[in-house]
Parts: sequence; C-alpha cells; structure tokens
Amino acid sequence: MKVSIKELADFLFRRRCLKKIIEAGTNCLENEISEISIDSRQLGEGALFCCLEGSKRKGVEFAQDAQRKGAVAVLTSERVDDLAIPQLIVKNAGEACGFASAYFYGLPTSKLLMIAVTGTNGKSTTTYLIKSILDTGDMKCGLIGTIVYNDGKSHEDADRTTPQAPLIQSLLNKMVDNRCHACVMEASSHGIEQKRIFGCLYDRAVFTNLTPEHLDYHGDMENYFCAKRDLFIKYMRGDWKASINIDDPYGEKIANEFAPHILGFSLRQKAENAFYGSIRRSSIRGITMDISFPEGFTLENVTLPLLGEYNVLNALAASSVAWSLDFDAEVIRKGLENCPPVPGRLERYFVEDGPVCIIDYAHTPDALEKVLSTVKPLCNGRVWLVFGHGGERFKENRPILGSIAARFADCIVVTMDNPRSEDPRDIASQIADGIKSFPGSSEYWTIIDRKEALHFALDRAGKGDVVLVTGKGPERQIIFKDRTIPYNDFEALKEWCNLRGRVLS
Repeated sequence: MKVSIKELADFLFRRRCLKKIIEAGTNCLENEISEISIDSRQLGEGALFCCLEGSKRKGVEFAQDAQRKGAVAVLTSERVDDLAIPQLIVKNAGEACGFASAYFYGLPTSKLLMIAVTGTNGKSTTTYLIKSILDTGDMKCGLIGTIVYNDGKSHEDADRTTPQAPLIQSLLNKMVDNRCHACVMEASSHGIEQKRIFGCLYDRAVFTNLTPEHLDYHGDMENYFCAKRDLFIKYMRGDWKASINIDDPYGEKIANEFAPHILGFSLRQKAENAFYGSIRRSSIRGITMDISFPEGFTLENVTLPLLGEYNVLNALAASSVAWSLDFDAEVIRKGLENCPPVPGRLERYFVEDGPVCIIDYAHTPDALEKVLSTVKPLCNGRVWLVFGHGGERFKENRPILGSIAARFADCIVVTMDNPRSEDPRDIASQIADGIKSFPGSSEYWTIIDRKEALHFALDRAGKGDVVLVTGKGPERQIIFKDRTIPYNDFEALKEWCNLRGRVLS
C-alpha cells in the first residue's frame, strides 16, 4: 500500500488529529509512504515513523534513527529538532497512529463485521468459539488474539493480546484480501488504554468478567474497569450490540449503562433479553449443556469439548453474538461442538494407564481458582499442580496463588514462569509462603527448572490423577532478564512420554 504524506495528513486533519505540518523542502509532502512503523529498529525505506510514548523511553528519542534508516516523515505530538524530513504534529500520537494505519491500509474495518471481546478471563476461548460458529455458518472469520493472529488464510503465533495499531490494520487488510467477512479480536485493557485499537470500530462486543489483574499498570480496579468500559463508549458503531456476563458485578454495571444495546448471558438468572445456560453433565472429557434463548427456545444437549463453568459462560457469550447476527440455532450448536482445541486453555492429554495432563494459561488468583475448582470434582485421584508466577508482575498475587493451590491441590510443585529480571527462587519462596499459610497445607516441592518440575509430577502421578500445569499455556519460551530460552509445556509433556515409553492421546 502506498499513499503520499499529503494525502495521509489531509485524512488526519479531517479526523481532527493534526495540529500542523513542519515541512522540509519543496514538494516534500508528495513523497510516498511505504509503511507505518513504531519501531525505528525495524522500519524500511519510505516509512512514516510514529513517535509513541513508551513505558521507559519516548518515541521522539528515536526520530533521528528513523530518519537515518530511510523514514520519509515522522508523526509526533512534539516537535523534533534538527530533523530533515517532514513532521506531522498531532494532538495525540497514539490516536493519530491508529488513524494513519487505518488509512494507509485502506480503512479495512469498513469492509468487515468487527467483533471485540474484552474482560479479564475467557477472551481467547470466546474468540475461538465465535470464529467456529461464524465459519460454520459460512461467514469467514479472521482472528486476532493472545494465541494466534489468523488472517483467514494463514496464522502466526501472537506476540501480544492486542497488537499495536499498524499490525492490527495490516492483519485486517489481509483478512479483506483473503475474503473474510468478519474479524473477532481480543481487546485488552492495555490495547484500549494505549490507543492500539484506534482506527477500529466494532459492530459487536463481549464482556466476559473483571477480576484483579494488571493492577501494577492500572493502579486499582476502578481504573481497570474504566479502561474496559471505554470500548463501549468510544469504539462501537451503528446499531451495535454487546453480549455481557450479567453474573459479573462489573458486567452488570455495563449492562445497566448501555441497556438498549445489551444482550445478557448468565448461569445464575433467567433475565429478560438474556441467554441462560444450564449444565446437564460434566466429566473430564467435556460438558453437556442446555442453552435457553431470549425468545424462550432451548437448544438442548449441546456437547462442549471444554471443561468448567466459566467455559459454559464463554459458550453463552459466543451463542449470543451469533444469535444477534441471525445465525440458526443448529449452526450455533455445530459451531460450539466442533470448536477446535484452544491452545493452553484446559488442554487435556490422556496418558495411557497414567494421569490426565491438563495445560492451562491461568496465572491470576481468580483464574487459578476457577481451573482448580473445575478440575478437582472431576478427578478420581490426586490433583498435582505445577505452577509459578511471572517476574515484574503483580507480586501481591504470589502468596494468594499459593494459598489457592493449597486449598485445592493435593500435591504442588512450585517452579518458574517468566522470571524476567527477578530471581525465580525469590518468586517461588513468596508462593510457598502462601502454601504454608493455609491450614493443613498440601505437600509441596520447589523445583525451579520447569521441565524438570513437570517431569517430577508426571513420574509420581498415577492412573486417575490429574497433573495440571498452569501459567504459560501455549507460550513457547521462558523469559529471563538477559535471555530467552525455548520451552513449551506440551513439548515437555511429549518429551516425558518419549523418555518413559508412554502413549499420549
């Protein structure tokens, strides 16, 4: 895609983003932009470099580097001295970067049905379920989320839940080129607050829940909630609809504030204009449930290849979105029942004549408690838990995670997650404090090497036991301060099976 600096500046002016232009020579605004970049290390010849605020450095500090590497202009909220390329001075660099990216890629959201999923837990599974239903109903759907970016033709491992605006718009443009009709994407609180989704407008949205997470960034739950709420205030369009978990107190707030646009879903209450779910049967292999639609119709005996009450809520969320788009109930059933496994979300693997190993991304107290309270009643033997906690994250959670582990698990192996700049032994010690604080606490071991920790648990678990390994899900590396090493929980499980001559299904 190529547009001139002048064309893009005119668009930003119409969007009331542009304050002024500092030119750098005759006809300099006629130069074409070849890409939008926020990283001076990776931009190519002809790029527009967007100077965004980082957590530690300002983007304007890298404007000279961008010029040396071939940028034809910079987009910035403050003038940069001694720059020989045009400067587009904007009111807010994050917002303008989003609009500029959208324009450069041909305003792709105007050509797609856009669905956003926000909340603390359940976003990834809900996006997979929505995509499965839409694909089943011949509405080809792309996906942007924590696990993968899928443009309708190919997919790549995700770098972050909600990527930066240039990548979002590039992916959306590929979806259009690949004949997608819709896009479902996770909208994280960081992505909303940092303006990464500027340039996107949504037709449908989902709110799953809100529990304490990212409070090291947001400060408190009210700020965290306000970031999520901004999705519904600033980013919806037309006759939009939002599917809201009305069992969650924050979801209830959103439902009350935006009532004309709301479809509720619940496991607790049969409310007007809401979906209601009831669980018929549950086992380690899945759930059979009924879904009651707002008009009184009930879709019976839906077999979910998922575990947990919270995944029933995710299924209700996906069903309500599809219903609002006029999908037939049997299409909804087929889409739910045939949803592919969601990597790192209660992934189950059965060891022949041995334990069931479950891999899950749960890394917050609420998520860990939900996973353990789901697995415990379905386990015929002991629950083994292998987990740690990320460095440079909400440290107050560590003893809480330990006490939750002690409350539900029979045997605990404390290990590392992504220690980053912290000593993983210190993190493990803080988790162990929580384990020891629980009366009659479970037996536990500290084994810092994560693969060794998982193999230790698998060696000691027997038939009927469950080995639950949490925190990293589908991640494929462990991050230290000065290096990153390859690691994946499933690969560690496969290696154990190969070493022990065990069959995995």
